Amino acid sequence: MLGILIALLSGTLMSVQGVFNTEVTKQTSLWVSSAFVQFTALLVCLAAWAVTDRTSFAGLTEVDPKYMLFSGVLGALITITVVKSMDALGPARAAMLIVIAQLIVAYVIELFGMFGVEKQPFEWRRVLGMAVSIVGIVIFKM
Repeated sequence: MLGILIALLSGTLMSVQGVFNTEVTKQTSLWVSSAFVQFTALLVCLAAWAVTDRTSFAGLTEVDPKYMLFSGVLGALITITVVKSMDALGPARAAMLIVIAQLIVAYVIELFGMFGVEKQPFEWRRVLGMAVSIVGIVIFKM
């Protein structure tokens, strides 16, 4: 149950952040806004680390495979693409398409056991669920 609540909170925060980022971008620029988002996220993470964790950053040298360390680059790209999609489509349409893309890609990652994720069997009901979601987006857009 806790996982469900955290996931719902995550989706809520992502939607609100996307709207905030889009508005800041309109008043500054895409790159200023994105840099500010990433910088403030760094400050929050460093403060939380200082208060709660204090694990050595040297542990990053032990991460394997090394390409996993590019997640920060993906974070920056996520910020930029969310801002651009929300500006072009509006928050609701952009969020729906983002969630569908996440769902499809996450399922493909599970199906093929990519990036160290445990491989899962193909299930038609999951494909049907994604198709229903896509139909829902089409209906919402109409």
